[in-house]
Amino acid sequence: IHLQKMKLQKILSNFQKLHPKEIDLSLDRIKNLCAKLGNPQDEIKCIQVCGTNGKGSTISFLHSILKEANIKSNIYTSPHVKTINERFVYNDEIISDDALFELLNEVENINNGEPLTYFEALTAAFFYGCRKYKENIVLAEFGLFGRGDAVNILKKNLCNIVTSISEDHLDWLPENERNIERIIFEKTSSLLDSNIIVSKQSSTEITECIKKNILNNKANKYFFNEDYNFILKENDFFYYKDKFGGLKILKPGMNGQFQLENASTAIAALRVLENSKIKDEQIISGVKKAYNLGRLEEIKSGKLKNLLKNNTLIVDSSHNPGGSKALNRYLQTLNCKKHVIVGMMENKDHEKFLSYFKNISSLTVVDIPNQINAISGMKLKEKLKNVSNLNYKESIEKAIKSLRLEKNDIVLITGSIYLAGEVLKLN
Repeated sequence: IHLQKMKLQKILSNFQKLHPKEIDLSLDRIKNLCAKLGNPQDEIKCIQVCGTNGKGSTISFLHSILKEANIKSNIYTSPHVKTINERFVYNDEIISDDALFELLNEVENINNGEPLTYFEALTAAFFYGCRKYKENIVLAEFGLFGRGDAVNILKKNLCNIVTSISEDHLDWLPENERNIERIIFEKTSSLLDSNIIVSKQSSTEITECIKKNILNNKANKYFFNEDYNFILKENDFFYYKDKFGGLKILKPGMNGQFQLENASTAIAALRVLENSKIKDEQIISGVKKAYNLGRLEEIKSGKLKNLLKNNTLIVDSSHNPGGSKALNRYLQTLNCKKHVIVGMMENKDHEKFLSYFKNISSLTVVDIPNQINAISGMKLKEKLKNVSNLNYKESIEKAIKSLRLEKNDIVLITGSIYLAGEVLKLN
């Protein structure tokens, strides 16, 4: 196993050397490589998901419902939480080290040293791996700014889902255009013209701006609140409604009101697809079983959990202000004391992210291990001078041990997908 991991590491580091930049938003390199691979992306049936927050969870709901309907999925998401294999799901299974090595090795040989970013290499490899599973539905998250994202080379798809859009990754934009309008333009101006489902947004201005950007797109368009909706029923249920009728659904196992929004968007998308003969009971059981690693996930056993035997430990990978806002709406519903441990990447809006944390008992900032692009905990502490109850500890374990916990207090670790991954590994 160790040898296989080393071989995999080697090939991944080869890919990292093919282009000086981590991200370079243009599509000619990946188009060239995919042409050499036989354009595998032209043969898939894809649901593409873009947006700032909720992409991963929406895909989890789609996948879980499709699984209940006995429809197999191939899934492409990024970044990963624990291992790179998580980004390559074929036939409902995360790829093995052996199969991933073979796939990447073949793509590396065919690419033959041509310039390519790391993400483009992985994306081309994912599409190439779909060849064996052409009947499956492909669920693909496309990231940073849809227009120049490597996943955006499809000529046709089943539908586009636009999840909640907020400000993130502003450092990639020209200085005078670091605003929500430019982000919406980047994410929505080049969507394909099949079906577009737009999730609940944090303001009507954002929804209107999305509408303006897709005005001339010939797709069938479905907006949250106008074409589909949900209302909360008694404690354990929510009621979903669209033009096909209503469904009373047990709340998902994933925590937070925003998960009902993500579930509703997934249901809306699957119900508008022609030929998707998904039954109501498959939707209901799919929503209940959906699971997404590191999203408001309670850790019930393991090394870190042992450090606080009687208290609840939650890990969450929110990392931008929109995610923080939704997370804190959830925290407000909990009637207990909350202790928050935070580690973040350098290029995030740290102050705004933390401004949503109100009425918490303690805030401890930490370094994220193994991440050169993380902000150090000390530097983060200096930036947050006016926050009360603020401490710094260099490691996650020390942070947990330093907390003065009473019965029923909860401990939440958040701020970055990379931190969530380290927490799950340590645990």
